[in-house]
Amino acid sequence: MWIGIAVLATNGAAGIGGAILWLRREIANWFWIVLRLAQAVVAVQVVLGLILLARGEVAPDGLHVAYGIAPLVITLVSELMRFGAAQRELEDVPDLDALQRTEQIELARRVALAEMGVMTVGALLILTLALRAFQTGGG
Repeated sequence: MWIGIAVLATNGAAGIGGAILWLRREIANWFWIVLRLAQAVVAVQVVLGLILLARGEVAPDGLHVAYGIAPLVITLVSELMRFGAAQRELEDVPDLDALQRTEQIELARRVALAEMGVMTVGALLILTLALRAFQTGGG
């Protein structure tokens, strides 16, 4: 139950905090720290869930297992999409070194905001699935 609460809390903090930052067009290092913590908690939750299943424990229903594994899939897909978001920002730039320093900073800002937006959506999806898993089987 505690790991489920940790998944809810960390992804809630990353998702809601990231959404607020993204809407304000702000970048903050704490977002990435909270996001990585949320991802680590998801990984621990999946490993513990698989251990319980391997020991013969029975999930409340099949959906509970899917809701337990889906966050790991969302985390991995979000990371791939984050890379794609950065690539899209960079695709029209033929030579980064030719840009003025202020243009490089603005480009880096756009890349960071695009990545943060993708990861925020992923955290909010995980939060939604974790809430649903809690409803289907508690904890």
